[in-house]
This record gives sequence, structure tokens and C-alpha cells, in this order.
Amino acid sequence: MPRSIRFAAAVAVAVLVALAPDWPVAQSPAALSLAERLGYTASDILLIVNADDVGMSHAANAATIAGMERGLIRTGTIMVPCPWFEEIAEYARRTPTADFGLHLTHTSEWKVYKWGPVASRSEVPGLVTPQGYLWPDIAGVYEHATPEQAAAEARAQIRKALDAGIDVTHLDSHMGALQYDMRYHAVYRALAKEFDLPIRMGNQDQLAKLGGGHLRGELDADGTLYPDYLIHQQKRQGEATDAYWKRIIAELQPGVTELYIHPAVAGDEMQHITNSWKERDEEYQLFTDDASVRGLLQQRQVTLIGWRALRDLQRKR
Repeated sequence: MPRSIRFAAAVAVAVLVALAPDWPVAQSPAALSLAERLGYTASDILLIVNADDVGMSHAANAATIAGMERGLIRTGTIMVPCPWFEEIAEYARRTPTADFGLHLTHTSEWKVYKWGPVASRSEVPGLVTPQGYLWPDIAGVYEHATPEQAAAEARAQIRKALDAGIDVTHLDSHMGALQYDMRYHAVYRALAKEFDLPIRMGNQDQLAKLGGGHLRGELDADGTLYPDYLIHQQKRQGEATDAYWKRIIAELQPGVTELYIHPAVAGDEMQHITNSWKERDEEYQLFTDDASVRGLLQQRQVTLIGWRALRDLQRKR
């Protein structure tokens, strides 16, 4: 190469190096917020309204379907072991756009309305009471079962849902059975990775207070997605259901937030299952037909999204 050309090339390289710091550099996916990775801006307020306890009762199924079709509910999590699973599975098959995850179920909390495991009782003996049902609380699970048995039951529920034709979009844990003990949380994490699904997670500050400040970082290493925030607050003393949810909406921050409700249509069925039937009906009506809630979301410029968006993003990696 002639000396003049070599000199010109050297000058060009020097100029490039000098100018490079001022050039816009594309950010890596890890540097972007979840909202940006989903195609929004970092200042956008994105909200997932999730209906828990789908499949528990016909009333819960009816409320969730109505909330999805004409209201603000964007996703629901299904309790596979429960008696009304087949009804919601049939709806999911004929409505492939419906966004359903699984409310992994290791407890059966109601006094006279019960269910047992999906896995063989011989495979998960510690999860089953002497009467053949799941334990009524997570303390019973932790006392009698093992993480391995919890994993076997959760895996059986996921496979049953997939075999039923449900396009599962995410996972969470009924009553937090897979979240309040680090041994069981390891099962939760492993299932998310095994089935390549995003999961519900507590806020970082809440996790840190409970000694779990490292958990989100572990999920990041796995490539498992989760919303930025989870609404898991208690009502103020004497606060009505509608006032509570309107306050929560008014306080939403930029980023992706999940809130979960337990919608169910009021009637004899729910009144014979739980004393919370009235609140469940109120949540159903608020997030289905209440114009003031819809107006507040519009006023705050909240964008409603579903879990499928997170799952599809996760699976693109």
C-alpha cells in the first residue's frame, strides 16, 4: 500500500476515534426499561389487570370472561385443580386471543369447598390432608410437604393446562405458596425457566425487606421477565373497595405494574364458598362496567397490556 494511502487511512481512523464518543450508541436490551423493550417509552404507565382464581367457580369464570370481553381485565390466572377448570379451558380453546396464565395451586383454603392435587397422591403425599384435599394454608404445605413435591404438583398442573389447549402466558402462585419460602421460590424460578414463562414478583423494596433482594437479579440471569411493580398493598382502615382501587390507580408510576383482583359474580354459589363474595363482586363490577374507573385510567394516560406481551418478548431473546 502506498505511503500516502496508509497516511490517509491512519488519519481517518484517528478522526473516527475522536468523534466516536459523540455518536449515538444503540443501547443493549439490558440497559432498556421493560416498557422500552415492549415498544413504549420509559415514561409510559403500563398496567396489567389480572383476574386471580379463574376456574375456582363458575362465578369467577363468568366475571373474568365478562371483564375480558367488555371491561378492563386483560389477563387471568387459572387454578387447574379446581372444579370449574374445564369450563374455562373450553373458553380458552375457542378464544385463542384470551390471555391466561396459571395460578399454581398448592392449597385449598375454603371450609366446605375443596379440591385435591392434579398429580397422583402417591407422588405428592405431603401436599394432601388425611381427607384427601390440599392443605388449607401454606403453613401446612411447608410443614408436611417438600419443594420436590410442590414442583411435581406444579408441573402436573402446567402440563394439564397445556394438554387442554390453553396457551399459557405466565405463572403466579396461589396464596404465595411458592414465594414465601426460599426453598419453594427456587421451584418457582425453575418452573419459569423450564417452561420459558414470565412470573409475578413482589416489588424490589418489599423483597429486600424480606431478605429476597437478590431474587430479581437471579431471574434476570435466567432471562425470565416480570413486571416492575406489583400491587400488593392492604386497604386503609375503613377504605371502601372502589376508593382503594381508585387510589391505587392514581398512584401508578411509569413502568409496568401488575394489579390482581378476584372478580366473581355475586350469587348463592359464592355466598356459600367465601365471606369475601361481596368484595369479589365489587371488583368484578369496578373493572368491567364502572365508567369512573375507565375515566381515571384515561385521565392518567394508562395503557392496558397483557402478560402475553411479556411472554412473547421473553421468548424472542
